[in-house]
Amino acid sequence: MPDLGKYAFAVLGSYAASLALIALVVALSIWQARRMKQALNRAEARVTRGE
Repeated sequence: MPDLGKYAFAVLGSYAASLALIALVVALSIWQARRMKQALNRAEARVTRGE
């Protein structure tokens, strides 16, 4: 690891914040994809039943 000197806290904090935000975006994307898949399955079920 390079010597960050007096900026170590700022740099490492920025990395941590970036990783947390990326993880949040990935989690939200997975959650939304699952919701949309369930909604699509419900809509397809209504169509096949003739509602």
